[in-house]
Amino acid sequence: MASGALPSLPVLTFRKNLTVNDMAKDPSKDEETSIKAVPTEEPYSGNDEKINLGYVDSETFVGDVYEDLRAIDLGDDGKERPIVTANDWSLRLISLEDDPTLPVWTLRLWFLSIGLSCFGAVLSEIFAFRPQTVYVSQLFLQTAAFILGKIMEELLPGPLNPRFPTQNNAFWRFINPGRFNIKEHVGIVIMSAAATHGALAINIFAADDLFYNVTMNPAIAIFTLLGSQLLGYGLGGMMRGFLVYPTSMVFPNLIPTIQMFDVLHRGHDNQLQKKRVKFFWTLFIIIFFWQWIPEYFAPLLTGLSVFCLARKNSAWVTRIFGGAAGNEGLGLFSLCFDWNYLGSGGSAYGALFQPIQTQLSLYTGVLICIISFCAVYANNVWNAKNFPFLSQLLFFENGTEYDQTLILNDDFTLNEDKLAVVGLPWYTATQTVSKIGASLSFGATITHIIVWHGKELWEALLAARAGTVEDDEGALLSASLLEMLIVHQVYKEVPFWWYTAMFVASMAISIATNYTGESELPWWAFFISVGFAAFFLPIISALYAILCFVPGTEDVARMLGAALVPGRPRANMYFTLYAYNSTEQGRSMTRDLKMGQYTKLPPRVTFTMQCLGAVIGALLNYLIMKIVIASNREILLSVQGTNVWSGAAIQSFNSDAISWGALAKQLYSPSGRYGIVPISILIGLAVPIPFWLLHRKWPKARFDSIITPMITVEIGYLAGGINSSVFNTFLLCIFSQFFIRKYHPRWFRKYNFLLSAALDGGTEVMVFVYSFAVGGAGGRVVDFPNWALNPVGNPDYCKRLT
Repeated sequence: MASGALPSLPVLTFRKNLTVNDMAKDPSKDEETSIKAVPTEEPYSGNDEKINLGYVDSETFVGDVYEDLRAIDLGDDGKERPIVTANDWSLRLISLEDDPTLPVWTLRLWFLSIGLSCFGAVLSEIFAFRPQTVYVSQLFLQTAAFILGKIMEELLPGPLNPRFPTQNNAFWRFINPGRFNIKEHVGIVIMSAAATHGALAINIFAADDLFYNVTMNPAIAIFTLLGSQLLGYGLGGMMRGFLVYPTSMVFPNLIPTIQMFDVLHRGHDNQLQKKRVKFFWTLFIIIFFWQWIPEYFAPLLTGLSVFCLARKNSAWVTRIFGGAAGNEGLGLFSLCFDWNYLGSGGSAYGALFQPIQTQLSLYTGVLICIISFCAVYANNVWNAKNFPFLSQLLFFENGTEYDQTLILNDDFTLNEDKLAVVGLPWYTATQTVSKIGASLSFGATITHIIVWHGKELWEALLAARAGTVEDDEGALLSASLLEMLIVHQVYKEVPFWWYTAMFVASMAISIATNYTGESELPWWAFFISVGFAAFFLPIISALYAILCFVPGTEDVARMLGAALVPGRPRANMYFTLYAYNSTEQGRSMTRDLKMGQYTKLPPRVTFTMQCLGAVIGALLNYLIMKIVIASNREILLSVQGTNVWSGAAIQSFNSDAISWGALAKQLYSPSGRYGIVPISILIGLAVPIPFWLLHRKWPKARFDSIITPMITVEIGYLAGGINSSVFNTFLLCIFSQFFIRKYHPRWFRKYNFLLSAALDGGTEVMVFVYSFAVGGAGGRVVDFPNWALNPVGNPDYCKRLT
């Protein structure tokens, strides 16, 4: 077992034959060597700037991740072995090389991080109003930052710029210290990514404007944003000892990003690295030009369905096989050629990097989703046929849209007398099934983390409390421990009190804005919401780090808020904000801290970049939200919207606030119409147990690969948006994570994650250009003329049902 005290000088125990350049051996040891970090002036293999953490013994480990083949990559049979364990991910896919002399606080860092934060925040808020929510990929920001950084390297005067040489003093080194380096690059990406992480408070302000005709004071709105965004950061930072440092916390979706950093900044004299750079930029350019075809010229390619082409006037064909438009259908067997929806930035999970056991559980849940959606609609469960097949709105029983203002008082609290006259609202049956799946998943998540990962989390927590880092028994080498060693030796750690102070300050701001903004959320309920976030953040972040799966707590937060503060929909929205959004922000903090650890970025740089990015993003999210609503109010209130704008996310958020905040007792009590939704939490607690027992009985039968929280949450996966990509992502998953990973492990290690980075990055650049050129982000939509591949109505020729 390897352990080390942090943040003081760590002493690590490894097997012998391990040599690290900046460390001194204790020769008194035999089988094990105690290695303590000490300063040294001895260069490493001719490289006098870099500290390379790894084996120098030729029989064990030579070279870095961009080498063609190393001993560590080989199995007992002499062939390259697949990437399987957490140490495989950290050691064989991520470089352990670091250069502590690289400058970080430069003009390039500040100019590009602020500029891309503004750009990313604007783009992410525009994407939030698209028919299928699309996220601004870190890979896109990474690409843009690199290109712009290299341009500034060439054009800015500096002591090492042969075009514009200057004196070698602090000022000119700040302007241009030389080559645009990996630490500047990572800092820019972390800040701009934090700015693009959408603020849930924006949904509250948008719902107030669209459904309540309430406009909050801008100053109060801004401080509400700041308090709610930074509160979760404080929580995540305080828990970093057991949510970031252990090797088991892999964060698989970071690997494409980290490999791209390595390709762009390391090993440029290495022949394989040159090939990988060429591979990346070739695919990047190809996908940029290709994306114009399905996105603009030929939308039919977003979801090509032979069933819809054969039966253009069948409603059931639309419901089952249609999916190229928002809220159209389930997209079964549709062929999608639009990476905007296939890639990790769109509706799909990361088919090229998410672990296969996670994805197989996902698609098992999707199959159950298709069957259950069709069953409840065909059997008219919950009056399903009175309403659209897919929708996020509330309805009267006759199928017309529910007017929530008819049951509320002037202060937006429930009026029982008005409710008796107007009647209770209805959800579509598919939306109800989706909520049941979310509740099942929440219960299953709690049990799953306890029975499968409880021991390792508990040990990590105890180690963090004791100020040590623990790692797996018998591991040949812990990448996280080596990363921690160099990072904590060379760079100053962020003091625990910094995160604590941010957490306390955010709490104070939030309490003040709750009162001045008339949120109707009592102070005691606010503290309970924060306690909810603190309790569930370790569970959520651990599953995200290990399985790349994010369990949802939003509906459960609404349930708890409804029980504590009944009859107040706006109070329910604010309770959800602090209970759910804080867990999401905390998860974002732990992910970016891991990125900083993987790339050896000074921890205080990571802290600064995250906090400033969140502030900039929140302010611009608010501004863009106001502009979009002012320009597209009627579209955002419609059921299906357009191919450019949709209010589905805000509609869903508001519907949940009404049903839970105002009508929880009537709708969700055990005898209520949707009483099965909260009861499903209790049912979900039992779902993982049979598979755990089967695994104990037959440990080689792979029952431990069944991720029940993922299966259950995917029961509602197709409840809205563009669904035509699901079948293709399943095929991609099998091809990448099974066939290539198992039978071509060398290609998988060299190119698989880089492929994901190139396709996502090129697509994101295209979507940005498209959005502002012809997609309406600049205020004007330029529609491409209708033709065979751009038909009137649904893009896949399915019958229009709304």
